[in-house]
Amino acid sequence: MKHIYIIGSKGIPARYGGYETFVEKLTAGQESPDITYHVASRRDNTELSQENDVFEYNGAEIFSIDVPSIGPAQAIAYDIKALQWAIQNAKDIEAKAPIFYILAARIGPFIGRYVKQIHALGGTYLINPDGHEWKRAKWPLPVRKYWKVSEKGMIKHADLVVCDNRKIEEYIQEEYGAFKPDTTFIAYGTDTTPSSLNKNDAIVENWFHEKNIQQNNYYLIVGRFVPENNYETMIREFMKSDSQKDLVIVTNVEKNKFYQKLLQITSFNQDKRIKFVGTVYDQPLLRYIRENAFAYIHGHEVGGTNPSLLESLSSTQLNLLVDVGFNRDVAHDAAIYWTKEDGHLARAIDAADHYTEEQLFNNGKTAKQIIAREYTWQKIIAKYEMVFE
Repeated sequence: MKHIYIIGSKGIPARYGGYETFVEKLTAGQESPDITYHVASRRDNTELSQENDVFEYNGAEIFSIDVPSIGPAQAIAYDIKALQWAIQNAKDIEAKAPIFYILAARIGPFIGRYVKQIHALGGTYLINPDGHEWKRAKWPLPVRKYWKVSEKGMIKHADLVVCDNRKIEEYIQEEYGAFKPDTTFIAYGTDTTPSSLNKNDAIVENWFHEKNIQQNNYYLIVGRFVPENNYETMIREFMKSDSQKDLVIVTNVEKNKFYQKLLQITSFNQDKRIKFVGTVYDQPLLRYIRENAFAYIHGHEVGGTNPSLLESLSSTQLNLLVDVGFNRDVAHDAAIYWTKEDGHLARAIDAADHYTEEQLFNNGKTAKQIIAREYTWQKIIAKYEMVFE
């Protein structure tokens, strides 16, 4: 039996996106009978974690970790405590050649001592460094510097670096070539099942009526409301465009200083097309909203293979993506690309408005073919199980 310890997600059952959804899908879709997953979960993640030190979910052993209230350093403490638990558990059960898979590069300054313990067990240490966390504008400069130092430490000691985007793999090989890192590319996945809802369902009718939105008559943005996702550029440029459609923004802006700043510098509240509609947690409804958008605008530029991009490619007929290597690596020629140059996105929106039905159909078909070929969860899980075994 192969024992795989997964550290770095908040835990499962998944309440968040990103890593949590990945771990949920990986364990739920397990094919190999020779793998046992052990997954770290923050004590505050779910009621199951609050009530149990150890429990089973999706056939995996979930171990709950108490995290001290120490502000931003919580995540570092969580990863360290989870790794300590995992190493001790591997010793206790005498796991043969265990694998410790750490998601995100948070504990680089401390990882060396734990890798020695892992190797003493006959184990292997894998890291998924995610994207360029050290570039995120939400972090103060000292935190960004820590992220870069931490990333270096995590890569230096890794037995294998799992990259969810080919451009991340290229970056790791170029930036840390002196360490001769062993890398592999395994993408993130996405669901391809169409929404179970239709236009006559009450939840659909109520949402579109309440938000005053017409189906197939809006551009859509979905994602965390942070500066590096280029909300300022997307909103400014949409306001400059001649489009008669709405810009529907699905995100949480409650008590958000960035929202107030953006409002002040763009005055988007004076443009009736700009509609912040809050978050949508109902997944079939969110899928339906994606499927019935005219087009999707994607401004993420510091991550690897972004889950929201995969979801839009699998469900939305046309995608307008900020022109960075991560996005081109995923969407290839099945998108319109834009830069942050003044007027560039506005012109792209005006061009998209004039796409014919045939162009829209062909674009959506190509995007869905890319997803089916490379990004279904079934394919991603199979690749992981090959690596683990």
